[in-house]
Amino acid sequence: MQKLIDMGVADPGGIALHGHSWSGYQTAFVITQTDIFACAIAGAPVSNMTSAYSGIRWESGMARQFQYEQSQSRIGKSLWEARDLYIENSPVFFADRIETPLLIMFGDEDGAVPWYQGIELYLAMRRLGKECVFLQYRGEPHHPRKYANKLDYTLRMKQYLDHYCKGEAAAEWIGKGVPYRGK
Repeated sequence: MQKLIDMGVADPGGIALHGHSWSGYQTAFVITQTDIFACAIAGAPVSNMTSAYSGIRWESGMARQFQYEQSQSRIGKSLWEARDLYIENSPVFFADRIETPLLIMFGDEDGAVPWYQGIELYLAMRRLGKECVFLQYRGEPHHPRKYANKLDYTLRMKQYLDHYCKGEAAAEWIGKGVPYRGK
């Protein structure tokens, strides 16, 4: 990013980071390491590998441990053999370092990443007084499938990016939110 800024290609005050699923996790992790981004959007991120480790992938019924030991996370050891690595790679434990406004999105029927992973990071950031918005789509899986929710998420991402990257006025939902029970 710094090279692109130095070359004059990127506006240093208007760079955003976005990812979903594995790259949603990477987005959440990266903002614990740098404040170069004006904002970040993480869809379905794992935020706490210690709590996700012994969960189940609801769509397949498989235990989630394999993905941390042998698959995406590549830790190579169990939680008990490498506890420190699970903590080091979990954004929730470093939420106090986050200075980047974050938008988290989950479907509450996500069969791959338990949506409480987003709740953990959201509540950590709120407790720490950090800027964070949580979008939860009822009845949606890992990626929104209903057209209305796809459109809603797209429009909200645009509003979020326009506010943090372009300096436009914040949409009301960014500052006030929409109560969970009110929708």
